[in-house]
Amino acid sequence: MKHFTLEPNMRASFGGAFYPTGYSLVMFPSVEDASRIGHGLIEKGIVSGDEVYLIPPETVLAEIAPTVHASHSPLPSAGTDGATVRAFIELAKEGHTGLLIRTKDGATAERVMELVRTVPYSIAERYRTLVIEDL
Repeated sequence: MKHFTLEPNMRASFGGAFYPTGYSLVMFPSVEDASRIGHGLIEKGIVSGDEVYLIPPETVLAEIAPTVHASHSPLPSAGTDGATVRAFIELAKEGHTGLLIRTKDGATAERVMELVRTVPYSIAERYRTLVIEDL
């Protein structure tokens, strides 16, 4: 698993909110479950170690949260990206940990979710071009 750093291509072109097209973000109440699922995805060959990031709550609040504030100044977001980030922020404030996983297609997203569903998780969103899909 990689260390998460917000990259420019992980932001929406319009407004700048967090929008990592081609990835899914899953939040877990337990850091242990998030880590176990991340390592399991790699071990099962669903994704490579370069395609999954463990995102501690502090990182969600420090790097992802500011994108929502920036995206709403001076105009509100055109889509649901801001609301989705706010949901991640609330969960991070409660101590939830995120996994950002490369999901290049629907089949990969489903394989990811088969493993994710083996533990309690809070929210799972897949970022596609112009669509945020609930998983």
